[in-house]
Amino acid sequence: MATEKVVKSEEEWRQLLTPQQYHVLREKGTEPAFTGQYWKTKTPGTYRCAACGQELFSSEHKYDSGTGWPSFWRPIAEARVNTEKDFSWGTFRTEVLCSRCQSHLGHVFNDGPPPTGLRYCINSVALDFVAKDAK
Repeated sequence: MATEKVVKSEEEWRQLLTPQQYHVLREKGTEPAFTGQYWKTKTPGTYRCAACGQELFSSEHKYDSGTGWPSFWRPIAEARVNTEKDFSWGTFRTEVLCSRCQSHLGHVFNDGPPPTGLRYCINSVALDFVAKDAK
């Protein structure tokens, strides 16, 4: 099942998002480690894109990577995220984007736990959390 893309002008995104969300989601910024609201959250639930609301990650796949950002070993479904090569900061990384609105979420690294070996390192400000009992 294909998800309809969300396309907005940068002015529309500025009106919809907080300044910090806009910086991270639309300008590919990063929040400081250990400052985001979800890096140590252990409550069962679902993490959605803060820009468009698409469900991205489950608390069942979240783990403490020790990095200070929410970390997941997989998304809810591969089709929910896109990846792109990122050569900023003088190094190669793989950027993670919401597949629905193309907002920057964070990066994925090959140093995560089994079974995937991946660490989706995601900015808290790029996410909205919905507790399992709130659905």
